[in-house]
Amino acid sequence: MPTPLAFPVTAPAPRLDRFLAAAHPDVSRSRWKTLIATGAVSVNGAVNRRPDAALAPGDAVTAVLPDPVLPSDLPPLDLPLAVLYEDADLIAVDKPPGLVVHPSAGHAADTLVNALLHHCADLRGIGNLLRPGIVHRLDKDTSGVLVAAKTDTAFRSLSEQFAAHTLRKEYRALAWGVLSPPDGTVDAPLGRHPTDRLRFAVRPDGRPARTHYRTALAGPYATLLDLLIETGRTHQIRVHLASLHHGVCGDPLYGRPRAPLDSIPLLPARQMLHAARLTLLHPTTRRPLTIEAPLPPDFLQAAAALVGAPLPPLPPLPPNPLDAP
Repeated sequence: MPTPLAFPVTAPAPRLDRFLAAAHPDVSRSRWKTLIATGAVSVNGAVNRRPDAALAPGDAVTAVLPDPVLPSDLPPLDLPLAVLYEDADLIAVDKPPGLVVHPSAGHAADTLVNALLHHCADLRGIGNLLRPGIVHRLDKDTSGVLVAAKTDTAFRSLSEQFAAHTLRKEYRALAWGVLSPPDGTVDAPLGRHPTDRLRFAVRPDGRPARTHYRTALAGPYATLLDLLIETGRTHQIRVHLASLHHGVCGDPLYGRPRAPLDSIPLLPARQMLHAARLTLLHPTTRRPLTIEAPLPPDFLQAAAALVGAPLPPLPPLPPNPLDAP
């Protein structure tokens, strides 16, 4: 039986799951919730099955973790990767829709991580055992730029940038209808939906989330939006646009069309959301690095049917102060 891990509490903590995720980040918060619910966590010697249990200084938390999956148990996958940028520190790929980023229930060996392990043999052991090199993720059916670290130094640097929200994360989306006003900001906290555990929702007790949107082109059925997110909450863009009653086209959870279904020329098979451009500070050179991914064919097909005009390019980046004379 695995040896219990001990986590002494030295400061007030409002939630047990968040405390454990911070104390042992190799296990995700969602995984901690599952472990708590199954009785693997005790507080002061008694099993505690409440992820939201409050902790006080002096409490003693112990957890019994199942034997971890070792890096050698993650098989490489010979999958063609669209590499957008690569050097000794990091790799950025154009993730196709339908590909899961890292192993999880039901996807043990057919993920982007498995493909990256085939492409970068030295990725093993970087960061998380089950997600080597991965510092952020995209939903399965979201396409676009995804970056992974190839060294421990790069992993720490990129993780810190994502945690501090200092990267510039730009998306393109097709949203049902025409937004009014055409440009704006959604500043609304997000949390788990109160009744549907697969969904997230705007809720006052949620985590801060801010999305800026700009209409790039409005058509008869949908609008092409350029989006800039300051935070990176789960399903953030999808929930924020749904809160405006202009959900992402093809989104099965949040994207209800605004027109009768029989009047729409094309119903996308997946959510039309694309991580178009990512600007980060290179972990070694400390210079800004911008990586772009072109819109995939199914997005272009949907845009032609729903927007009906040639799509404009991404807006130019703001001036880089480091390049000023």
